[in-house]
Amino acid sequence: MLKLHITDETAPLKAVVLGTAESCGPVPRPEDAYDPKSLEHILAGTYPKEADMVKEMEAFAAVLKKHGVQVFRPTVLKDCNQIFSRDIAFVIEDKLFHANILPDREKEFGAIRHMLDLIDPDKVIRPPEEVHIEGGDVMPWHDYIFVGTYTAPDYPDFITARTNAAAVEYLKDQFPEKTVKSFELRKSNTDPRENALHLDCCFQPVGKNKAILHKNGFLVEEEYNWLVDFFGRDNIFEITKDEMYQMFSNVFSISPEVVVSEKGFTRLNNWLRDQGFTVEEVPYAEIAKQEGLLRCSTLPLIREKRNE
Repeated sequence: MLKLHITDETAPLKAVVLGTAESCGPVPRPEDAYDPKSLEHILAGTYPKEADMVKEMEAFAAVLKKHGVQVFRPTVLKDCNQIFSRDIAFVIEDKLFHANILPDREKEFGAIRHMLDLIDPDKVIRPPEEVHIEGGDVMPWHDYIFVGTYTAPDYPDFITARTNAAAVEYLKDQFPEKTVKSFELRKSNTDPRENALHLDCCFQPVGKNKAILHKNGFLVEEEYNWLVDFFGRDNIFEITKDEMYQMFSNVFSISPEVVVSEKGFTRLNNWLRDQGFTVEEVPYAEIAKQEGLLRCSTLPLIREKRNE
């Protein structure tokens, strides 16, 4: 049996679900795109090829295994994009939450059944239907749960708005002993440089007390400032609009000391090394064309317990 345990983003990783790019289907039609960056590449004829994405994901898998992580992969569904396993579920403490995602993607959850069978069924929870939530918007951080959301009245008009106000209240009910801190994210169906698809597209903690941050991803300046105060300005790597577009904040921590990053993120990777991190560089630029990167591709199941 797997004993789930996730209380933060960076404790040493023991087990994870990594998505798959195999049989991810033909290039979507423009009207079927889930986000503006994919749409941009569909229209430009630069949408990523399956073989390239498979190669990128295998490079990521190899790094995880090198560090002793148990890696689960979904059952391959024909002509189905299963790269972004972060969207379909997330773990907080010892519970796995089955995300209420875009209905077209529901079958992706069934493709991790072989892993779910190793978990106590009482620990697998499906939120009520009105709770819209995806794993990219949820970040456990010790006594906090950071949540990206969009609560304006035009929420239904944005295919890029994935986590609603009901989700924030639901998490508060589930974890009364934690502080659930929500952040309003900037949304656009058409401009990927003005769209924070999930919280991890404009923010992510690294190490024990540092963070990558993009100010324009946040609709409310006070909420952005709260994060700056929380981590401390000297501990923050602020990324530009173009770096957010390239997904600089969507790296992935194997431990407080080891970060997996895209090999082209030179400015970030140099900063991480200057801060004392080991940076494992992998090619992920093709997958990034779908407005997702390394964190989006992972569903962490177990991180070591550690004393803070």
